[in-house]
Amino acid sequence: MFDEGQLYSPVTEHADGRVEVHLGADHPGFTDAAYRGRRADIAAAALAWTPGTPIPVIDYTDAENEVWRIASAELAPKHAVRAHSEYLAAKAALDLPADRVPQLAEVSARLRPLTGWTYACAPGLVALREFYGALGARVFHSTQYLRHPSQPLYTPEPDIIHEVIGHANQLASPRFARLTEAAGRASLRVQTDAAMKVIADVFWFSMEFGVMREQGELKAYGAGILSSYGEMDAFSHMEIRPLDIAAMARIDYDITTYQSTLFCAESLDELEDVVGVFFETVDDDSPARIDAAWARELASH
Repeated sequence: MFDEGQLYSPVTEHADGRVEVHLGADHPGFTDAAYRGRRADIAAAALAWTPGTPIPVIDYTDAENEVWRIASAELAPKHAVRAHSEYLAAKAALDLPADRVPQLAEVSARLRPLTGWTYACAPGLVALREFYGALGARVFHSTQYLRHPSQPLYTPEPDIIHEVIGHANQLASPRFARLTEAAGRASLRVQTDAAMKVIADVFWFSMEFGVMREQGELKAYGAGILSSYGEMDAFSHMEIRPLDIAAMARIDYDITTYQSTLFCAESLDELEDVVGVFFETVDDDSPARIDAAWARELASH
């Protein structure tokens, strides 16, 4: 999560006002001029937005609505089998449309009565401290673009499917919403980059890629898993470790591939007792304490 900028296509606003989204050569839309232009227009709307004013309305095309419809239809049966019941209950309460892309203002209107959260628009990457600081105020920054229509079940970067189907459904749970807010509030307490990185890494292995036991079965609650068609098939075959803050903050991981190591909570109570308490107590001295704990753990092996 700390290096999440690698996932987002950079956005440039040129001196003449032209906005350009720099897709990587391996992006499905790299050679699609119409898609590149559409991405630039959506990014420009977000760049022109001023917080406190209405979020720009994107007039989604039939093709974009079809991408959302396909993703929603394909993810739903996997959610029914592999998602934790807390996420499923929150998803039912939020009741997002499955046949069209919702506007971010609509997501906010559905989410606010449930947990007090709202959405803000972003052209792509949001600076780490700005993103987490907003979480502390119950605001989630989201992109508004969709993945390339040639691959509706795959995206090399977070899009509105990840940030709404994954995170908004998660944030409709009061318990998951409190954990996310706690991570944001933690970011406002710490001053050092090392402490900020620890918060982001623990968030990555919990709210993004967390799994949990439920009635003896391994279930997913992390938004990164639950918004990914492929990751939902893969996660149960990965190395599953118990919750361990030192390990979550210190093991190496590749954000561009399926996660090979996941951390499992035995219950929501344990998740709150371990990850929630960490977010509530982390400070600028935490990295040193975690390094010491990690060194002891490595020595014991």
